[in-house]
Amino acid sequence: MDEPQQGGPGLVVDFPAGAGPKVSRFVPAVSFDRRELSTILNLYGRKVADGEWRDYALDFLRERALFSIYRRASERPLYVIEKNPRLRNRQGQYLVLSQEGRVLKRGHDLESVLRVLELAVVK
Repeated sequence: MDEPQQGGPGLVVDFPAGAGPKVSRFVPAVSFDRRELSTILNLYGRKVADGEWRDYALDFLRERALFSIYRRASERPLYVIEKNPRLRNRQGQYLVLSQEGRVLKRGHDLESVLRVLELAVVK
């Protein structure tokens, strides 16, 4: 096979101003810290051992973090544990939502908010 020929004058392409990639300001996503995640996973592990829960999903969005709990991966989540730091000084940054989207518990302390799930029995 023949090698391609390299030669001739190089061309310089001059792009107009603003033609490059758009630079956007990086906005970090909200996440659970190690202590919060440990508290949630301790509860999750107990419920898995009892056979009530089988799967979970984590979503880290711009304004909130979500821990969704599933009985089966193909269904809608049974519960969603949400952290929304914008509500820290108001109603509390933690809340638990039911499958229907109803707020079961809201508050400032994650452990007290999760107590509603300790008592919940999945039908």
